[in-house]
Amino acid sequence: MVMEVPQDVLDSARLSVDELQVEMAVHLYAQRRLSIGKARELAEMTLWEFRQLLGARGIAAHYDESDMEDDITVLREMGRL
Repeated sequence: MVMEVPQDVLDSARLSVDELQVEMAVHLYAQRRLSIGKARELAEMTLWEFRQLLGARGIAAHYDESDMEDDITVLREMGRL
């Protein structure tokens, strides 16, 4: 899919197309509309780079009780707990 953004909008926001993609990815992740994997994909960054960016902006990782339970299950299956 292609999304067209008028150049005057980019100019007004003082953003390049790449910067707009990153801003969209961060915003959608912060709103819990995208997973970290999909958000970093949209931003065209490695997971490490995207996590660093989130940290620099004070955006906490989405990790809840369900995620922890899944991790514990996996660790038990691996014999590490």
